[in-house]
Amino acid sequence: MGDVRPGRLKVYLGAAPGVGKTYRMLDEARRRAARGADVVVGFVECHGRPGTEALLDGLEIVPRAHCAHRGGEFEEMDLAAVLERRPQVAIVDELAHTNVPGAGRNARRRQDIEELLAAGIDVISALNIQHLESLNDVVEKITRMPQRETVPDEVVRRAQQIEFVDITPEGLRRRMAHGNIYAPEKIDAALADYFRPGNLTALRQLALLWVADRVDEALQSYRSEHGIGGVWEIRERVVVALTGGPEGGTLIRRAARIADRSAGGDLLAVHVTRSDGLAAGASHASLARQRRLVEDLGGSYHSVVGDDVPTALVDFARAENATQLVLGTSRRGRVERFVTGRGTGETVVELSSDIDVHIVTHERAGRGTLLPSRRRTLSTARRVAGPVAGLLLPVALTFLLDLDWARDRLNLTSEALLFLLTVVGVACIGGVVSAVIASVTASLLLNYWFIPPVGQFTLDDPNALLALAVFAAVAAVVAGVVDRSLRLSRRSARATAEAETMSSLAGSIVRGGATIPALVERTRETFGMDSAELVDEPPGDNGATVVPAGPGAFLVLRGRPLPSSERRVLAAFAAHVGSAVERARLAEAAAEVEPVKAADRMRTALLRAVGHDLRTPLAAGWAAVSSLRSRDVEFSDEDRDELLATADESMARLNRLVENLLDLSRLQAGALTLNLRATTLEEVLPAALADTPEVVVGDLEEIPAVLADPPLLERVIANLVGNAARHSPADRKVLLTASAHAGRVEIRVVDRGPGLPPALKLSAPPGQGGTSVRDRLFEPFQRLGDTDNTTGLGLGLALSRGLTEAMDGTLTPEDTPGGGLTMVLSLPFAERVDLPSDTQSVGGGV
Repeated sequence: MGDVRPGRLKVYLGAAPGVGKTYRMLDEARRRAARGADVVVGFVECHGRPGTEALLDGLEIVPRAHCAHRGGEFEEMDLAAVLERRPQVAIVDELAHTNVPGAGRNARRRQDIEELLAAGIDVISALNIQHLESLNDVVEKITRMPQRETVPDEVVRRAQQIEFVDITPEGLRRRMAHGNIYAPEKIDAALADYFRPGNLTALRQLALLWVADRVDEALQSYRSEHGIGGVWEIRERVVVALTGGPEGGTLIRRAARIADRSAGGDLLAVHVTRSDGLAAGASHASLARQRRLVEDLGGSYHSVVGDDVPTALVDFARAENATQLVLGTSRRGRVERFVTGRGTGETVVELSSDIDVHIVTHERAGRGTLLPSRRRTLSTARRVAGPVAGLLLPVALTFLLDLDWARDRLNLTSEALLFLLTVVGVACIGGVVSAVIASVTASLLLNYWFIPPVGQFTLDDPNALLALAVFAAVAAVVAGVVDRSLRLSRRSARATAEAETMSSLAGSIVRGGATIPALVERTRETFGMDSAELVDEPPGDNGATVVPAGPGAFLVLRGRPLPSSERRVLAAFAAHVGSAVERARLAEAAAEVEPVKAADRMRTALLRAVGHDLRTPLAAGWAAVSSLRSRDVEFSDEDRDELLATADESMARLNRLVENLLDLSRLQAGALTLNLRATTLEEVLPAALADTPEVVVGDLEEIPAVLADPPLLERVIANLVGNAARHSPADRKVLLTASAHAGRVEIRVVDRGPGLPPALKLSAPPGQGGTSVRDRLFEPFQRLGDTDNTTGLGLGLALSRGLTEAMDGTLTPEDTPGGGLTMVLSLPFAERVDLPSDTQSVGGGV
């Protein structure tokens, strides 16, 4: 049996609940089934919407799996049943959903979908933009509602199709008002909070931009696969070329204004690193400042290696599908431009074809270049011009010296020096070959026209032969010196370019771009390759450039052949990638070791604490019982009652310590059984405050019931109140208040003690860095601020937070205004609401 073809994933993406993702998903399922495809519904949540439920008619539905959790009954997708059924297409709603613990072998629904795809089953799913991990915090700022269920963006990016389900904010609010999304009692609250027009507009824009980026990625991939080099003006992408010169800030701001003229325009800054042109003499400090400016303006900075600056710029612009290219006016003066020829700007204009080029003036234009001349190596033009000059310049000089005014004023010595100067000039232009041609031509012309007898060659004359030898020697020496200086200059510039490239790479690492995919992509971009990947074994492709990147890792690049000079820099890039791979492996190993270290620290702390805290009540109770059993002492009834009370109190204290230890171990093992139900504060507060009567309780009449386990909630409040009472001054009572806000009840336990300064640091266990008190406040076996060993094991707050989180709540510390600490216990309403209700605040306050 051959390998199974992986299934294809299609995702319907929406900006908010109610836009119609599930409806569109089921509509497609019906269309596919009508065309003969084998379609089943693995899991769909219709939220009681009749129009959506009607689409299920005629579709095969795989029965859901039932499971119990925390005293409740839940339904989840039966993954095993869908895999056994093996349809062509499976409809699986809510991609970001977290499965109920114990419902299956996977914690997340996306993992279920991955198994279906691996089995060759096509999957259609759906999710909202707020479930994407990269946008989760932005959505929370907009809606003020946290979203706990998220999915990595990469999971959605891997989908073969992403279809955006769009509706205007006004249309969605009308759909809400007509009762097509939520029950009537929830409509007003939803329209006034989550579904405000501003919220919906912002969410819609986020979704559109995210989808646009994915479309852009797909377009770039298509263009690369089909070898399309022309510009498709789908969106404005402005590339600005930076040299590191003082005009960079002007160019960047001008390019940013051009990009801002169109919605969604992109700004890309590029610096070409090479042995001459734009890279020569560039200031790294200036480039660093310009890079920060680009990023502050919302653009991205790129560095590429290219042997020819104009070609490298245009190639980069085409690879990025840029529509406009911004360069600065040449800093060279008129004389320098006349001598060295046309510059980068003119060449880019000629090569740009369908890319618009902006030549921007600046204050340094025409005032002389800060960079070395771009004519530092023998170009093709110089190699052609040198021999031509070696033939023509001596002839032209002969014609001038043969004029009557020259014959009357110059002697043979002056004429010979002028010919020698001409040979030196030709040597500077064309190198050794041109110098030899010029020296032979000049010596022959000098011999024929100016050395007596004039009009004939006297090559047998020793003086003529000496002159020819001197001319040739001088030409060879000058040409050699010029050639050597050019080689040394080229080497120096190349070394500078390589150093700048590595400096740019180091800067990206320092700025947080040191992840392995980012380094690989940076390598591909820098060397202008078609693709780059990190593999475990070198491929057999002879056309690929393979560089070792550490043990068992190879960096493979495909594209143009790289010269040896660039391979040296590539080796340095590969070394950085190898270091990142090694760091990732070490981090993975450290992550595996950390739970073992944490368990070892826990055991050590437990042994230290148990050595005294369990022994103290045990010793007191044992002493009381031993005294009562003694026959040598006759106790009065009052003494006997006191001893019995001591024994009872010691055993009760010992029992509480053991219960805390057992509950903490159950929490860490995930074996704590909960019985969640509607619980009012009046139900649990009397027992919770029985051991701490000096507590001021605020008005709790209008506080709604919370979803909690009553005995566990009682223990949490008792621990918090007891902890606050221990730290409060004798004349200041503990205050307990409650308020309701956005579907949750917040219980505050306020003390007026010394509090916990945020800057305070505690010594950490060996091998563990110092952590703030707020981070360690809820660690077990910590008695922060206590000076004796009689205050317990330090389990109260650790156990309280664990129990609170088990009940889907949170426990956080806050500073009490005026001094002290406030512990905020937050629990959800007993009757869950899908959308945030109107903000309300009732009950007492601090």
